[in-house]
Amino acid sequence: MALIQARAATDPTLETEVVTYREALFRAMRDALARDPRVIIFGQGVDDHKGTFGSTLGLAQEFGAARVFDTPLAEEGMTGIAIGAALNGLYPIQTHIRSDFVLLAMNQIVNLAAKYKYMFGGRFEVPMLIRMVIGRSWGQGAQHSQSFQSLFAHVPGLTVIMPASAQSILECYPYVIGRHRGPVLAIEHRLMYDLKFRMDEVAEKANGSPLTSRKVRAGNDVTIVATSIMVLEAQRAAEHLARVGGIQCEIIDLNCVSHPDRSLIVESVGRTGKLLVADTSWQAYGVCAEICRIVCEHSPSALKAPVVTLGMQPAPCPTAKSLEDRYYPNLRDLTDAVATLVTGTDHHGIPLPDEHSMADVYKRFKGPF
Repeated sequence: MALIQARAATDPTLETEVVTYREALFRAMRDALARDPRVIIFGQGVDDHKGTFGSTLGLAQEFGAARVFDTPLAEEGMTGIAIGAALNGLYPIQTHIRSDFVLLAMNQIVNLAAKYKYMFGGRFEVPMLIRMVIGRSWGQGAQHSQSFQSLFAHVPGLTVIMPASAQSILECYPYVIGRHRGPVLAIEHRLMYDLKFRMDEVAEKANGSPLTSRKVRAGNDVTIVATSIMVLEAQRAAEHLARVGGIQCEIIDLNCVSHPDRSLIVESVGRTGKLLVADTSWQAYGVCAEICRIVCEHSPSALKAPVVTLGMQPAPCPTAKSLEDRYYPNLRDLTDAVATLVTGTDHHGIPLPDEHSMADVYKRFKGPF
């Protein structure tokens, strides 16, 4: 099933381009290589089998093995090479087909990339992009399903983005590569690669950076702050609740986890009085906790009901698909949570949508790639 994100346009008859998440990533990578000879892309499989889920496919042939190349299983060493390249004028894009593999490079990322500028009085900068893939699929298990955005966003000097649409990719990635002068970690969800999105006109931001939050749906009954694929789940839930229950959800795509738009979040909660946070990771000590902190510090009296949070169950991810389905929140869980929060009762009487496994709704996997 290919979901198409609705375009908010003043002219509904205006034809718009439809771009998949994968195509947007490929376009961003290819354009970066074409525009700037200093850009290099490397990682396990970028020039090999299906090129990081298709996002780098054919680039090694087009731009040469000196600029797009495979790497050994040596994440910390290769990240050190990326930092050295950045310090010497290149722009490295390092890719990981699993976010879990980045744990092997924590010393390089946290102790070096994040701190060079601060340790040397601004004389050194480390502009680089680290791409990593998160999310469930066909039974990744405990060591290949983790979502570490909160861990990296916790560290000053690192910028963490979680694009929830092709539009976000085509706005954020060129800005990051062309203008941002620090290390950025981009977290992409594997269930979104085949999804189709209608595009607004993608234009350079004249004022400010696209590396912040964005409102994707207006509403007055409840504020939903979401990350990554949970933004799409929130949109599906909002459409259902508006149709069958008359509930209008306001949805904020956090987009840049490390630099959320605090004013946007606080203003929204100030109007709705109710907040639900939906993240792709665990709730404890994470994005859910941080959004709650922002609201409690800046507008504690705005809440008319306790905050509700959704995320992974507090355990390592099981491998069996039947257990995996229970491990992640789904559309039915999210819809029920919103209805309960808005009505103030578990017996809200609002019909809930039928829900299959999220992996079946977005993408059915047949193998490891």
